[in-house]
Amino acid sequence: MTLVKTLAVGAIAAGTVLATNALAQSAREIRGASPYVAVENEPAPRLIVDPPLPEGLAIGVFWAQYRVENVRIVQVFGAGARQVSPRIGHLHITVDDLPWWWADASDNNTVDIAGLPAGPHKVTIALVDADHKVFPGQTTTLTFIVPEHEKMGHAGHRK
Repeated sequence: MTLVKTLAVGAIAAGTVLATNALAQSAREIRGASPYVAVENEPAPRLIVDPPLPEGLAIGVFWAQYRVENVRIVQVFGAGARQVSPRIGHLHITVDDLPWWWADASDNNTVDIAGLPAGPHKVTIALVDADHKVFPGQTTTLTFIVPEHEKMGHAGHRK
């Protein structure tokens, strides 16, 4: 009887390992192409941005998670970097149609803008190449309203 139990436990363990391996996605499927191999005929880059998180808006902070496809967000800039494969780029972020923007090459998956006053706002996020040119069609504009909230100090601490 002990042998039968041992064989049954072993069969269950082996089945679990096989099922887990069958369902697992490869690193390439999740992370994309290896940086050591040039990618021929790369698909177009894509920017996906979620709506701002309400928890942040309640305190005057814009948090919007994003992800990109077919491009790596890295801190490399200039015309020569446009020839890199797999493709690289970064984000340009504009608030309320101001004439200036900033570049975000951190790839931390969340745009974070603090200190917004109560009222309507607009944030535009563009996916750009290493030479700051927008990838065609890869700009997202989010409009939202920040509710009345307690003002925050410069360091993010409540006044």
